[in-house]
Amino acid sequence: MSFVTALAKMGSMTYDAGGYGPAGSHGPGVPPGYPPPGYPPPGYPPPGYPPPGYGQAYGPPGYPPGYGPPPGYGPPPALKPGIVPLRPLTLGEIFNGAIASMRANPKATLGLTTIVVLATQLLALLLSLWPLAFAGDLAGSLESEADSTNLLVLTSGSSLASIASSAAAAVATGLSTILLSGLLTVVIGRSVFGAGISIGDAWRRLRPRVWALIGFSVLTMLAAILLFGVVAVIIAGIGVTAGGWPAFFVGAPLVLVTLGFVAYVATMITFAPAAIVLERRDVVSSVKRSFALVRGDFWRVFGIRLLALLVAQIVAGAVAFPFTFGGEILLGTTGAVWAGMIALVMFSVGSAIGQIITGPFNAGVVVLQYTDRRIRAEAFDLVLQTGASAGPGTYPGAPADATDELWLTGQR
Repeated sequence: MSFVTALAKMGSMTYDAGGYGPAGSHGPGVPPGYPPPGYPPPGYPPPGYPPPGYGQAYGPPGYPPGYGPPPGYGPPPALKPGIVPLRPLTLGEIFNGAIASMRANPKATLGLTTIVVLATQLLALLLSLWPLAFAGDLAGSLESEADSTNLLVLTSGSSLASIASSAAAAVATGLSTILLSGLLTVVIGRSVFGAGISIGDAWRRLRPRVWALIGFSVLTMLAAILLFGVVAVIIAGIGVTAGGWPAFFVGAPLVLVTLGFVAYVATMITFAPAAIVLERRDVVSSVKRSFALVRGDFWRVFGIRLLALLVAQIVAGAVAFPFTFGGEILLGTTGAVWAGMIALVMFSVGSAIGQIITGPFNAGVVVLQYTDRRIRAEAFDLVLQTGASAGPGTYPGAPADATDELWLTGQR
């Protein structure tokens, strides 16, 4: 038997034993050119194809339902060199960014707030304790003096001292609030780019804008006093001429309308201090700038600002509650002057701690809202991303305050 004949017989035996058989043949009854038994006819995919999940997790955008991008496919994350990503911000990002600013630069936020608040509270406390001490002297004088003339002089002196100390404390508190708000605006404006700043640098940055801030605050306070004064005069005039009930029916809606108007104006000028500090504008142009930014998104700005104030008040109240509760108990157990002085100290301590915690948070929310509105209204995120892409100095070797110039791009 030749070698070729032997090889042919071996192929036939393999086929008979259930093997693949000779080329082009797959067993009895299977036409040539077809796959082995168990496989689909030509033109069909093999068993198990496509793999499980195919068509759900893979496929380019725009394909029919069931197709989607592969894992990791999509736009890159937004640039975040500092406390917030440089794109339109959500409510959570604004609140988290305000808190992150305190963690990123505690010396220039919490430290600065502590210095200003403690100095203000100490001054206000001293001015408040003085009338109480004067009242103690008055009580001692009344025990030894029965002269009505001396009584009138001492009573008038105590009242004048109380009025003067309250006015001085209010002025000190107002000025410190203005300065603190401006300083924190500078600090948080740097934190957006991930750049730190010292307290001294923040003051040097703010110093040219202090009088504009004070002027804005004084004008808004005088406008509010004038508005409520006019409303009070109208209600009082109606009460004198027509009686109590007409004054009530006219005064109640008038007060509600006035409060709504004040809330509207306060929201519309929310960003004026930020424009004064960061954009270096004057008072009038800053107010116009704030109106232009808020006008397109009033309810969102109002809602976030109101929610931030409520959160801050709840936190401040919770922190101050032990001191307030202790002071009230002390006042309730004894009516002595020394008890009133100790209670006043406790009230001041609780108020100071609450302001130290909530001051940077409130300032951070305002600055980040201002940033968000500029991003949404002016595509300001492109400016911020361009400036932040090379680091805090906007280009290699630039000074740390070079990013401050980026806030000026909104001027016309």
